[in-house]
Amino acid sequence: MTQESTVPGELTTPAPHTAELAEPGAVTLVVPTFNESANIRELLHQIRESVPSRLPCEVVFVDDSTDDTPDVIRAAARDCPFPVTVLHRAEPVGGLGGAVVEGITAATSEWIVVMDGDCQHPPSLVPELVATGKRAGAGLVVASRYIAGGSRAGLAGGYRVAVSRGATWLTKSLFPRRLRGVSDPMSGFFAIRRDDITADALKPLGYKILLELTVRTRPPHVAEVPFVFQDRFAGESKSSAREGLRFLRHLAGLRAAAPLARMIGFGLIGASGFLPNLLGLWALTRAGLHYVPAEIVANQLGVAWNFVLIEHLLFRDRREHRRFWDRAGRFTLLANADLVLRIPLIALFVHRFGMGALGATALALVTTFVLRFVGTEALVYLPRKAKKART
Repeated sequence: MTQESTVPGELTTPAPHTAELAEPGAVTLVVPTFNESANIRELLHQIRESVPSRLPCEVVFVDDSTDDTPDVIRAAARDCPFPVTVLHRAEPVGGLGGAVVEGITAATSEWIVVMDGDCQHPPSLVPELVATGKRAGAGLVVASRYIAGGSRAGLAGGYRVAVSRGATWLTKSLFPRRLRGVSDPMSGFFAIRRDDITADALKPLGYKILLELTVRTRPPHVAEVPFVFQDRFAGESKSSAREGLRFLRHLAGLRAAAPLARMIGFGLIGASGFLPNLLGLWALTRAGLHYVPAEIVANQLGVAWNFVLIEHLLFRDRREHRRFWDRAGRFTLLANADLVLRIPLIALFVHRFGMGALGATALALVTTFVLRFVGTEALVYLPRKAKKART
């Protein structure tokens, strides 16, 4: 359940715009927070000092905190000359990315700027992000650490720098077309035009919301502005090994969104299932079990392995259509049906079409693979058909 609290303030009259900031529109700053109480007053102070005098703004905090961050926001907002809203989420669905989507939905301005709550993203850059978007006719403006004038100075330690660069290289390698012109897809600081984004199309997982947005619903025109990544004002980074794993899962899910990529991923996962299958067969036969029942049991280990990977890497966003045990049962039946169907197909290819045993086996493997992939999509992960309303 989301609790909303709004502290209205009077918007200051914006100063006359310069040529560099040609007629910027109003902006909503969306700030996702998780236990950032020590940073809130400084962040709002920086916003107050640099944004309202150049364009009208509102701030929407989407908070998943377990500390007193919401109370600190409400108290600090009393000194702000602009509206400040707190949306506290009891259930942080989608992590930081889910919080950003909720903030985008709640925003009321033409332009929305997403930024972190730890003061590493300088609010003084907000007017330039909006002005650049208006000048360039862009629907997305990314604050980048990796173009001339930008810097990743605020990244603490060589480990975080290496992880950031590695993640950037990986994402740009996987999505060369969608990320063309985006030098910093890992940035959490960017501006979007409300009319150029479809929040309903986003399915975030974790904290890399810009990647999600760019891959699923990239606006036609994208611009970049350099920025210097600042040191954290207070507290510690929320990055962790767990978040890293969520990022990799998210990356795999985005890459598997295309049907061909999903089929290739399905095949690679299926091939990886031979490892637990063979290990299980070896262990069971060593224990004295006959090889036929041992193969049947070992095959289930491969099926379970494949199901877990497919659930988390290929069809994460479709799991809500059926209950877990329904999905698991259907997947297991299809996987074992593949094994049963393969032998008759080999016999058919050999005796009816005169193929050799090796060629017949290869063709049977391809045929049953395609059938299993189509069956998995259609029978396990597609939504149930809605029942027709009775007249």
